[in-house]
Amino acid sequence: MTRVSTSGSYNAILNNLTVAQQRLFEAGVHVSAQKVGTDLKAYSRDAQVLTAMKSVNTRLTSFSDQNAQVGNRLEFQDLGLVKAATAADDARKAITNALSANNAAAFMTEIRGQFANAIGALNTQYAGKYVFAGGQVDTAPNSAKKLEDLTLTATAVQDSFKNDEYIDKVRVDETTTLEIGQLASKIGTAMLNAFRDIQAFQEGPDGPFSGPLTAAQKTFLQGQIAVWDSVHKGIVDAGARNGSVQTQLEAVEGRIAARQTTIGGILIDVQQSSEQDLARAATALTQAQQAVQASSQVFITLKNVSLLNFL
Repeated sequence: MTRVSTSGSYNAILNNLTVAQQRLFEAGVHVSAQKVGTDLKAYSRDAQVLTAMKSVNTRLTSFSDQNAQVGNRLEFQDLGLVKAATAADDARKAITNALSANNAAAFMTEIRGQFANAIGALNTQYAGKYVFAGGQVDTAPNSAKKLEDLTLTATAVQDSFKNDEYIDKVRVDETTTLEIGQLASKIGTAMLNAFRDIQAFQEGPDGPFSGPLTAAQKTFLQGQIAVWDSVHKGIVDAGARNGSVQTQLEAVEGRIAARQTTIGGILIDVQQSSEQDLARAATALTQAQQAVQASSQVFITLKNVSLLNFL
């Protein structure tokens, strides 16, 4: 014989009401957010796919953030190389101008200015670090301060470079590593040697450059044109290498963006699969609302009923 009691009836109705309210909540989330749920439990069979895709997406985001910094560094390297190439080209122009005018009154002033520009280019910094210093990023890669420093000793040019031989490499995605570093000594040795030769001539028996050119000065300057053409070409080639790395980095970033777009689509397909059948979701919500209303009505009715009324 089944025992009937008011408390037992209350418990049964409260349990039904609680279940109905939970279903109403879940159906409401589904319809309003167009998602199956708020955690991986709600996706059951798709949980492993979601976890894997989110992990890959996080890794790609990490690469993208890092590559943005790499891209900025390459931009600063490009600025430094352009500045160095401009200094070399302007030094050559100073030579041709002096030859054209047959006068070198302002020649050394111009050469000293381009020397300062060249040293500034070699000592280019990004985020407080010297980009052409190899691994010695906290030390200026060239210590020369003035043209006269280059003729103090036979090895003054070589000794002025403080960079090491470390070439910076960066892994920009799972399969690609780019060599992004360039060294001041590789970029600037030929240029500083050319500056040294001018300063040495200035200090020698056929100097100084101070007015109308002598025959010896003309001969020297005419020979310097080819030297500075070669210096300029070498620096332009270094800029081209930097540009090639920039192009490769842009291609990697394009692939990363495409992969993230694909992953985003997969995540949306899994998380918002209910969007394909919003009518069914709306029906489930309506049914849940009706269940709550029915359970609530039974609960209210039960409050006004007692077994004592039947005894």
